[in-house]
Amino acid sequence: MGGQFGASAQKSELMTNSVQTVVGFISAHSEWTLVIIFLVSFGESFAFISFVFPGTAMMIAAGTLIPSGIISIWPLLIGSIAGATLDDFISYWIGYRFGHVLENHWPFVRHPQLLAKGHAFFDKYGEVSVFIGRFFGPVRAMVPLVAGSLHMPVRQFSIANIASAMIWAPALLFVGWLAATTLGALRLAKEWELPLGIGIVILAAVGLAVARRRRAFREKRR
Repeated sequence: MGGQFGASAQKSELMTNSVQTVVGFISAHSEWTLVIIFLVSFGESFAFISFVFPGTAMMIAAGTLIPSGIISIWPLLIGSIAGATLDDFISYWIGYRFGHVLENHWPFVRHPQLLAKGHAFFDKYGEVSVFIGRFFGPVRAMVPLVAGSLHMPVRQFSIANIASAMIWAPALLFVGWLAATTLGALRLAKEWELPLGIGIVILAAVGLAVARRRRAFREKRR
């Protein structure tokens, strides 16, 4: 039990360091943003590495750099959407071409439940699973493989693939942007907490005094 906990903690620390390294590199070399975020997005959805690759965390972390102006939002958007779209096309092709033998190869020979989850998801939602599967981490990388292995029409797959990527990628970046913006607002509020509080108290006192004077004036007129 202790060994499993230690391995899990070590894996978590490794992923955290990976995220920090990637975001740190983008911060220092913004000209590489599009290429790096393309590879990150690609790796997050690719069936053969996605379950050990913290792509989602990297994309959210990259989004936190937008409000400060360290990097432009456009390379992030283009790279992340392109990476997610191309990845699923490749996964679809692999499934289409080699779907009948996938279970005999890594990582599925060691983790057969991965493909099983993808098949169960596709059986439940049908062809629309290509779109909605993008937003479910456990099956995100499996659904394109399954769709290909079942010979889903290319046109229908392409529409669902591109449409979902254009929503999924900006949504992750927005989460990072929102987190950074919120933290910035909280820091600003903390810096202005005392003067803001004093100002509110003064305004409240003035308002109360004015209200009392008006009431007293009305009572005198009566």
